[in-house]
Amino acid sequence: MGQPTNPARKADNEAKAFAKYIATSPQKLNLVAQTIRGKNAARALVDLEFSKRRVSEDVRKLLQSAVANAENNHGLDVDRLIVAEATVGKSMIMKRFRARARGRGARIEKKVSNMTIVVREVEEA
Repeated sequence: MGQPTNPARKADNEAKAFAKYIATSPQKLNLVAQTIRGKNAARALVDLEFSKRRVSEDVRKLLQSAVANAENNHGLDVDRLIVAEATVGKSMIMKRFRARARGRGARIEKKVSNMTIVVREVEEA
């Protein structure tokens, strides 16, 4: 009964990893995602290792997870992986208030992001 399950929306030579609730704004996270899109997975890991941005540690862990999924779940060659997609999305926004002068309050929005990384195995040229 009910609706049949939807087919997986990825090719046989792809693997995916998804992270929820990364404690940074999507705009800041997208700056880090831009630096790794289209790169070799090993090169992207090195770039994230030496990046000065705080969120690059979370992105590095997510990329390592995608590479591990490719190797263990899909049997792909780790040396031929590239970062095919690195998408960033909005998650919840925690609303806080800070006391200001004359009994007022200023709104503070603590933004949270989601991120998906898809790695693809390419044929050597």
